[in-house]
Amino acid sequence: MRLHAKRILLANGWKKDQTITIENGVITAIVDGALAGAESVGTVIPGMVNCHSHAFQRAFAGFSEQGSEGQDSFWTWRKIMYKFLGQLTAEHAQVIATQLYIEMLKMGYTRVAEFHYLHHDISGENYQQLSTMAGAIFNAASTSGIGLTLLPVLYRYSGFAQQPANDGQKRFINSTEQFNQLVSDCFALSEGFDNSNVGIAPHSLRAVDLASLTSAVDHVRSLDDKAPIHIHIAEQQQEVDDCLAHSGKRPVQWLLDNIELDAQWCLIHATHINEQERQGIIQSQAIAGICPTTEANLGDGIFPTTEFLAEQGTFAIGSDSHISVNPIEELRWLEYAQRLIKQQRAILANEQQASVGRNLWQQAAKGGAQSTNSNTGELAIGKLADLLVLDEKKLALFAHDEQHLLDSVIFASQTNLIEDVMVNGHWVIKQGAHHEEESSHRAFSQILAEFSKE
Repeated sequence: MRLHAKRILLANGWKKDQTITIENGVITAIVDGALAGAESVGTVIPGMVNCHSHAFQRAFAGFSEQGSEGQDSFWTWRKIMYKFLGQLTAEHAQVIATQLYIEMLKMGYTRVAEFHYLHHDISGENYQQLSTMAGAIFNAASTSGIGLTLLPVLYRYSGFAQQPANDGQKRFINSTEQFNQLVSDCFALSEGFDNSNVGIAPHSLRAVDLASLTSAVDHVRSLDDKAPIHIHIAEQQQEVDDCLAHSGKRPVQWLLDNIELDAQWCLIHATHINEQERQGIIQSQAIAGICPTTEANLGDGIFPTTEFLAEQGTFAIGSDSHISVNPIEELRWLEYAQRLIKQQRAILANEQQASVGRNLWQQAAKGGAQSTNSNTGELAIGKLADLLVLDEKKLALFAHDEQHLLDSVIFASQTNLIEDVMVNGHWVIKQGAHHEEESSHRAFSQILAEFSKE
């Protein structure tokens, strides 16, 4: 396959009048001019990686904005979420994830890291096959065409000091031995699905202890020494306070002192960190997984992005609870939160890249690729052909020269500017549409109607 782009954002910058050749999903050549047989497209940019998703929560979006106990917080939101899980089957999970992944593709995400902690049936009992719920996620990714990094979640306890799990968490809990078997099963499942891989996600320091965490890391590294490892960390101030009370250390500092972090680790949220912890993350080469719309929706707090990037930290973005499924909105609010704090403008640019939009898009895409150990994140020879084609008619309504184009996409447009989406060399969105979106919409709407009656 060949594509001739009017202009394309390559790893080394914008180029005009380029033809890219794609073989077996991989970019094998990039040359000047239009080659015979090439499909003509307009403006092309790399696809975005979603570093943090809880797919089932897409069906929960909008059910938790009423206020639950007078002073609503992450912790009261969590109680509503647990109640919601009491009616969710494996079949429901596949329908919800399929709808979500189609929405992600239409908005420009070409790969997703699924932080998957819904393992057991409604009663909390094991399925006959431990990987039944994981299989629903693989099937949804296959149907939609999105690239998948599945991260089975190790969840042992309800709080620090190995507090027993509560009833709302019964579908999450595994022994360490059973969890390691689940991970092995997911690796076997992945072999049957294109463009997928597997890592792990110790849920949080409150949900695992050092022994179980070490065992899970050792096991997944025995299967793949580059497997991604993601963890919720320091999302809420209460979590920091509880960790201090239990261990005498803040969460990120405990992790740095007890675990050998590396470039395959992704610290999700890391909202409440001090300077020492921030520098420790950067020195370890771990990634900060930031989810601005969910962090705002849950009242988590604001990650110190300005300082983190100034010190050459690596970040990725995720949609987490899917209150928004839009990488443009995540990046917009990543910048806007810093503007509100600093009372300045155009903060997340640098001397090498004056465009905030381009700087954020490229850094987030590359960081997302690192967080999923996927051959994506930029358009270059040897990389997967995960790309977006922007709508030229809509672009014409905003500043669309190369210098300002991604600034306009992220900060000026309130409509979706993505026309076509390619994943692994295959068109999955053409002219803004997905071939399964109508049937997916019907199935998903039926589930919402059922849940609304509960």
